[in-house]
Amino acid sequence: MENGGVYNATTEPQAKPARRPFGCTLRHLWGWRLPAKALQAILSLLAVICEEIVEDCIKCGGLYFFEFTSCSAFLLSLLILCVYCTDAYETFGEDKVRRVNFWAMIAIGALFLLASIVLAATSSGSAVEKAACVFGFLASGAFLAEIAIEYFHRWKQNIDGRSENPVNTPNATENQPLNKQS
Repeated sequence: MENGGVYNATTEPQAKPARRPFGCTLRHLWGWRLPAKALQAILSLLAVICEEIVEDCIKCGGLYFFEFTSCSAFLLSLLILCVYCTDAYETFGEDKVRRVNFWAMIAIGALFLLASIVLAATSSGSAVEKAACVFGFLASGAFLAEIAIEYFHRWKQNIDGRSENPVNTPNATENQPLNKQS
C-alpha cells in the first residue's frame, strides 16, 4: 500500500475553532457577576492604595495585616476574573471554577472583614487610615454579597428543580414494579 492512500478519500482535516482576540470573552460573566467582580477588584485596589499612602503608624501590626489581606484580595479577585474571561474557564470546567470561586470569596470576604476590623481598632485615626478602613469594609461587603447572591441562586435552583410530589408515597404509580410478580 502506498503511504496514506487508503484514508485520503474518506478523511478530512478538522477545522480549528476561531480564536478570540487575546482569548478574552465576557460570556461567563453574565448578569450581576461582571459588576460584582469589577467592584471587588476596584474596591480592593482602592484599599491597597489608601493603605500604601499611610506615612506613620503607632500600632503597625494591624496595618501590616490589612496590607497583606487587601493586596491578596486584589490579586485573587483579578486571578478569578481572568479565569472567568479566558479559555481557562473551559479548561477547568464550570463546576470547578464556581466551586473555587465560592470558597475563595468566603475566605477573602471573611479575612478582609477581619483585617478591616483590626485596622479600625489599631489605627491612629489619620484620614488615610480611615479611608483604607472604609474601602476595606466596602470590599469585604462586596465579596460577601457575592456569596449571598450565589447562595440565593443555588437555593432558588434547588426549589425550582424539586418534583411536585416530594413525599415518597408507596402507592404511587411510579413506585410500583414494572412487571407484577404473581
